[in-house]
Amino acid sequence: MRSITGVVITLNEEANITDCLRSLFRVCAEVIVVDSGSRDLTREIAGAEGARVIEQAYLGDGPQKAFGVPYASHDWILALDADERLDEDAAALIPTLALDDPATAYGFRRKNYVGHHWIRAAGFYPDAVVRLYNRTQAGYLPKKAHSSVQAPRVEQTDAHIQHFTYHDLAHWIQRIDQLSSRDAWAMKERGVPPSSWRPTLHALSATLRKLILKGGLLQGSDGMTVAMTTAFHAYMKYAKLNELHENERLSSNAKEGKD
Repeated sequence: MRSITGVVITLNEEANITDCLRSLFRVCAEVIVVDSGSRDLTREIAGAEGARVIEQAYLGDGPQKAFGVPYASHDWILALDADERLDEDAAALIPTLALDDPATAYGFRRKNYVGHHWIRAAGFYPDAVVRLYNRTQAGYLPKKAHSSVQAPRVEQTDAHIQHFTYHDLAHWIQRIDQLSSRDAWAMKERGVPPSSWRPTLHALSATLRKLILKGGLLQGSDGMTVAMTTAFHAYMKYAKLNELHENERLSSNAKEGKD
């Protein structure tokens, strides 16, 4: 078994965590799960599968993914989300990598699924992501939303990660609601001010990017679905940012009125 530590962050992932961990244990000597307060059986399942479970309130995407790294016994880290698994080609490739240069991280092509349907349109494939890196020279950026691994060098492979993103279209919309709230919180945390025009501008920009630049206009219903959901996500996160600022202002005014 290679000297690699798998790291996964979780919140209520009992439906996904078993397959994710079994995938990681194919190539990792150990796996660490950082759980942010699951109310289901995520922690119990992870422990039964042999992972070390660490509890930590959610810090934001990048900080949460970095939190478990100091607990690793090995410098090479393989990070997956709970709804991801190594495809067969990745599980076969990773044991053959030399891993002799800590400055080199490894990227994989990600297959994004809605149910059993692989979405390839409008930039959803190859969706390159860096997931195998050496902690001495690389790591997740401290961004609270949509963080990624920063490394001196990245070697892109042709191997794949399977990403079971959404159960169905209804789940897709549900996740946009959840993630747009998280994105709005992260933006407010880093001081992004409210704006009446940002929601519409970013929604229009997302639509044009997915339909024109990413070719979704010529990729049938999948292309249109990706464009519309991306635009909806963009609109809602900035609309929710405005709402957070408005709620804060109203709360502050109420307190001043009481005083």
